[in-house]
Amino acid sequence: MGKIEIVRIYDHEQPQDAYRILVDRVWPRGISKVRAKLDRWAKEIAPTADLRKWFNHEDEKYSEFRTKYEKELDSNPATSEFIDSVEAQLEKSDVLFLFAAKNIPHNQAVVLKEYVEKKLK
Repeated sequence: MGKIEIVRIYDHEQPQDAYRILVDRVWPRGISKVRAKLDRWAKEIAPTADLRKWFNHEDEKYSEFRTKYEKELDSNPATSEFIDSVEAQLEKSDVLFLFAAKNIPHNQAVVLKEYVEKKLK
């Protein structure tokens, strides 16, 4: 069984043999669709625009952001399909959650990875 990794889409070093999912609601600046080499853009699973703007990648808001985003995921009708598709893909390969944020330890991809991993146990 594969594993879920999170990678900043701007990083030059990225695993090449994984299933690639962009988990941002907004397309990353300066990245062409060809360069992104995505298998899926799961914008429906990303935090809402209001939550994203409120958080603004401020470290001191991260704990509250995590709680609010997890509540959004719990009530999002797309969440169960997303988790099922990730689980199916993990049977074949690793899965990359790609994100654009500069704040690498505190962003929605980190929360989403932990959320999905909990649901898969």
